[in-house]
Amino acid sequence: MDEKFTPAAIEKMSFEEALSALEDIVRQLETGKTGLDEAIVFYERGMLLRRHCEAKLSAARSKIDQVTASLNGEAVGLTPVSME
Repeated sequence: MDEKFTPAAIEKMSFEEALSALEDIVRQLETGKTGLDEAIVFYERGMLLRRHCEAKLSAARSKIDQVTASLNGEAVGLTPVSME
């Protein structure tokens, strides 16, 4: 497997980097010029990237849910968030 697409390497990617890599894979598969073996490798990479993007979005959703806005738009009910 390409070193930049190992699970550990994908884990270090930002959401934007992972989404861009996933879009590249989709473009390559859409050309129809990919052999079966290569398409399987792309699919596996794509699944890892998709899971990573979903995890990043879920984490962002959780952070947003920790802040609720009052009627006048001021943040209330703030919960400290670990920035790890």
